[in-house]
Amino acid sequence: MSALSNPSSLLLRNSESLSAASILVVNFAQDGFLSQLKQLNPTSSITAFSYNHANGEFAKKIAGIDVCISHEIAQKQFDLVIYYYPKAKPEAMMTLDNIRAVISDEADLLVVGENKSGVKSIEKQFNSHCEFGRKIDSARHCALYLFSNIKPLAEFSISRYHKLFSVDVADTQFNAISIPGVFNHGELDAGTKMLLENAPSVKNGQVLDFGCGAGLIATFLGLKNSGLSFVCSDVSALAAYATTQTLALNNINGKAVLSDGLASINGKFDLIISNPPFHTGIATDYTIAEQFLSNAKQHLTKSGKLTIVANCFLKYPPILETQFGKYHTVHKNNKFSVYSS
Repeated sequence: MSALSNPSSLLLRNSESLSAASILVVNFAQDGFLSQLKQLNPTSSITAFSYNHANGEFAKKIAGIDVCISHEIAQKQFDLVIYYYPKAKPEAMMTLDNIRAVISDEADLLVVGENKSGVKSIEKQFNSHCEFGRKIDSARHCALYLFSNIKPLAEFSISRYHKLFSVDVADTQFNAISIPGVFNHGELDAGTKMLLENAPSVKNGQVLDFGCGAGLIATFLGLKNSGLSFVCSDVSALAAYATTQTLALNNINGKAVLSDGLASINGKFDLIISNPPFHTGIATDYTIAEQFLSNAKQHLTKSGKLTIVANCFLKYPPILETQFGKYHTVHKNNKFSVYSS
């Protein structure tokens, strides 16, 4: 049994509120909550929804749980929805609208989250969408809220949340589409900007854009070189959706793939390029980047190249040296470094 996160522990100590015929759990944690929820509701239909592919792979191993990983919740009437509040408020509001479109008339909505996530603002955000809402418990720096008599939303369309924005970098201009929950939503971040300004010249072949976000790297390279085709990978279904929209908008030959690291990536590439994620939560975490760098070499052609951008304080050079034998610093300033191997 996996250890429980603090929000999950708070939920389970309110087990009397966790029973219904049809339950939806949104943005769940990789812990023991889903297993214990099924034990509390052995005959109930329980659906676990997440934007995160890795969370989905975890939940698929739990008996009696239907798992859905997508950019939106499918239409279905749920009697109870349990929502783990995220850190990004725009994502939270988008997801709450989606929940209102799939929740039944008499259903309850439970929202749980760590105080540092901003969950305390949920009453102000959601009270206009329900007749009853209040905090029912708090512990371990977390809070749990109950909402009832929720005003339904006739239809949820994620296109309402599209943010069209312009990118102008290295003498190349294009439009891109982002949605809440995507990395650096609606903007070109400074690290990716420096990466694109120092991108390698590859005229033909297959390119892997790892941790693709809204697809800015692939779109930039595709506009520069029409002979390239792209596989764009991300663990987030929101990112994969946004990338698909951006590629289509710019007529780029590519596809978005959901993958936990490189686990779902097949084939070899002439270029692997990335602004790789390096942290989970508040603490610095090299695990994702280390696994990516450790496995990237086997996905390169004989003449293939890996190019990444990273914050200068991150200890990527020793990893690159271990995996590739040598590397060079393409460009560096006081915040970021572009490395190539």
